[in-house]
Amino acid sequence: MKLRWLIAVILFCSTLLQAQSQPTTADAEQFMKQAEARLNEAAIKASRAGWVQENFITDDTEALAADANDQITALTTELVEQAKKFDGVSMPPDLARKFMLLKLSLTAPAPHDPALRKEMTKIASSLDGDYGKGTYCRKSDECLDITAIEKIMGDSRDPKELQDLWIGWHKVGAPMRQRYARFVELSNQGAREMGFKDVGAMWRAGYDMTPEQFSAELDRLWDQVRPLYLALHTYVRARLSQRYGASIVPPNGPIRADLLGNPWAQEWGNIFPLLGLPENSRGYDLTQLLQAKNLDAKGMVRYGENFYKSLGFQPLPDTFWQRSLFVKPRDRDVVCHASAWDLDNKDDLRIKMCIQVRDVDFVTIHHELGHNFYQRAYKDQPLLFENGANDGFHEAIGDTIALAVTPEYLQKIGLLDKVPPADADIPLLLMKALDKVAFLPFGLTIDQWRWKVFSGEVTPANYNKAWWDLRLKYQGVAPPAARTEDDFDPGAKYHVPANVPYMRYFLADILQFQFYRSMCKESGYTGPLHRCTFYQSKQAGDKLNRMLEMGASKPWPDALEALTGQRQMDATAILDYFAPLKKWLDEQNKGQKSGW
Repeated sequence: MKLRWLIAVILFCSTLLQAQSQPTTADAEQFMKQAEARLNEAAIKASRAGWVQENFITDDTEALAADANDQITALTTELVEQAKKFDGVSMPPDLARKFMLLKLSLTAPAPHDPALRKEMTKIASSLDGDYGKGTYCRKSDECLDITAIEKIMGDSRDPKELQDLWIGWHKVGAPMRQRYARFVELSNQGAREMGFKDVGAMWRAGYDMTPEQFSAELDRLWDQVRPLYLALHTYVRARLSQRYGASIVPPNGPIRADLLGNPWAQEWGNIFPLLGLPENSRGYDLTQLLQAKNLDAKGMVRYGENFYKSLGFQPLPDTFWQRSLFVKPRDRDVVCHASAWDLDNKDDLRIKMCIQVRDVDFVTIHHELGHNFYQRAYKDQPLLFENGANDGFHEAIGDTIALAVTPEYLQKIGLLDKVPPADADIPLLLMKALDKVAFLPFGLTIDQWRWKVFSGEVTPANYNKAWWDLRLKYQGVAPPAARTEDDFDPGAKYHVPANVPYMRYFLADILQFQFYRSMCKESGYTGPLHRCTFYQSKQAGDKLNRMLEMGASKPWPDALEALTGQRQMDATAILDYFAPLKKWLDEQNKGQKSGW
């Protein structure tokens, strides 16, 4: 009897101790509060180190950035591991969302092993630095950085010069290949230790759906827009074949990647003059209009800020103008790729650009400021909600504003005397399509390649072949010279060595037209979609701000619904926008083979 009683007491005590050791909702809340405070401190340090490293590229700043990134990576990895003890704990939706976002917060998850983690972050900084320092010396006394190469390739019509510059710039990738392969190994190990199949699966899990559902969603959106892209590709190929000859641009095959206006064939606007429309058929040249104003770089940025102010947003802080980088320094290497920064998660907003007074930079400024105004809109959210509803949202905001940079807008701000007549719409739409529509398959390709690399389907032995297979499949472009596995052409695109997920840009290319259509409607506009500007519409600005303030606090369909009334990404807006052009392209393409 005593033995039974003793056993019962032991079991009761054991159950009581077990119950006491089980974490509670209150424990989870306390853990998350401390985690966000620690992450905020580490993120600010990493942002400052990253800013210095990209603006003063030296071995020392790379080491400092690598150390700061190592610290935040180590902290996040530690917190993710500790958070596992709360698996199964009943939580309110907001708290559960924070735990999910914490798990997904690293784009390069690192192994638990400190030595391997340090190795990975050092590789990451070196790859980013290699890109920033990259040059092509076509003569012993003429070494060109990527900014200079972009400008020449945008203007040149000499296929031999374009081929030479393309090959020269793409040499920047070859030395990265071995380190990149090691980076993939290490980050995959980190992802698996966090419970993901690989890094690609982890990236795809960040869209409030399963990785498989997200891949299917991308296929659905691409199917919607592919006919528009094919019509554009067919028209451009025919005109380039006429210009350069069938031996350089076969009329039924892919287009040479160096002939499309920039080093990556991602946007084609620079080749507009080659496409057979009458000179000045757009009615104006924005670059000339800007240069006629004798603007400097800050003057360009003021136009962008004024657009957001016209929607009801507060001016940028004084520190923005004091601390941003607007012009490429003469005395040092910097990463010129345009980017927006929020260094303290509150008010220290900046952009980093090597601004030239030209049309493409004018549009890019409106885009980058979209990040800054989004960052400030959600600054009062908890740290893990200080982000876009998904990463495509963050990219789409500035592009939505840039779509409203119409002739009507340019007239309102005094850059254009008279709005071109309706017969200029096709040239204007074609110019826009050369950037927006041409970009769509490129936006898909980068991460389709990386996901295959992370999964092991593409191995280091066929990195380059797989890259060009995908470029051909989606874009219908081909390299201008034979490529081998001694090359590493993905490394010549900033986002690969910098490990920046790229699918966000494809999503942004879809979402921006969806946002734009809704804001035009909110502003009371009723004309052709492509002519709308909601400049000075406080109603449109208020509705936009309501979505921006949400940050990542709700699943992205909730944020999408707040602005558009829709809960699904929808490419019909981009089709509506370009409907007059699609009809015109189909007429021009009669008798031409579509595809390659």
